[in-house]
Amino acid sequence: MNFILETLQVLLLSIWYNLESFGYLFVPRKRKNIEGEVVLISGAGSGIGRLMAQEFAALNTVLVLWDINQEGMKETARLAKESGASRVHYYVCDCSNKNEVYRVADQVKREVGDVSILVNNAGIVTGKTFMEAPDSLIEKTMEVNTMSHFWTYKAFLPAMIANNHGHLVSIASSAGLISCNGLADYCASKFAAVGFAESVGLELLATGKDGVKTTIVCPYFINTGMFDGCQTKWPTLLPILDPNYVAKKIITAVLTDQVFLLLPRTMYLITALKTILPVKQGIMLGQYLGAFSLMDHFKGHAIKKQE
Repeated sequence: MNFILETLQVLLLSIWYNLESFGYLFVPRKRKNIEGEVVLISGAGSGIGRLMAQEFAALNTVLVLWDINQEGMKETARLAKESGASRVHYYVCDCSNKNEVYRVADQVKREVGDVSILVNNAGIVTGKTFMEAPDSLIEKTMEVNTMSHFWTYKAFLPAMIANNHGHLVSIASSAGLISCNGLADYCASKFAAVGFAESVGLELLATGKDGVKTTIVCPYFINTGMFDGCQTKWPTLLPILDPNYVAKKIITAVLTDQVFLLLPRTMYLITALKTILPVKQGIMLGQYLGAFSLMDHFKGHAIKKQE
């Protein structure tokens, strides 16, 4: 195809895609049926992981729960059964350990079957500045927040590719799109998680596996305890998010095959501004929005949980 024809095609399709996107503001996107699908959620012992399990359970799915907290998973399993899950299985798994991920993944395949919806949710935060963070905690942050996604994809993606059916869900963070003071290791891990998920999604499209969908979730701070003590400067613009609200929005994004979900909606504007504003103006905007002071009163629960 020559340059003129290909350019014309891009322009016309761009107009169509924008009109289509505008139309979705008024007409809800069609939701897919995931009844009977096998959904694996890492970091399911508490927080958003538990709430997503309950939401998926209400859609009559088969749930597979992973966490390092067995007691937390038992409670999640009980709540999921009450919410309507057809079956619930739970396994203790340290997602930072590649060999353990592969071992438990093989066990899941034998006992449950192929996973068709993979939710990489396990995450930790040190809450320390870069120079204060011990090397061991920096490594652990990268292992849980980033590298675990590599291992779970390697374990479960082949079956999705073979069937050209599945969904990869990455619970990242707005800190994977815009950096914050005091979160160097966390931001690095989430930027990597976003880039990894987006790149694999492109690989799937390039190889014709368009039946395997990708959803990348980038929320602002969520009120789960993970970021206890963090304060938002302008709650109207950037509120600390309600966990139940976030869980419901994630499930809706999965059901409608939404690729990127940013929460709150103001994050779409802030992320766009970051790419077009002069650097000094961007830094000034960051100061105005509180990016320099978010972690000043951080307490959190550090690496005690993966959620």
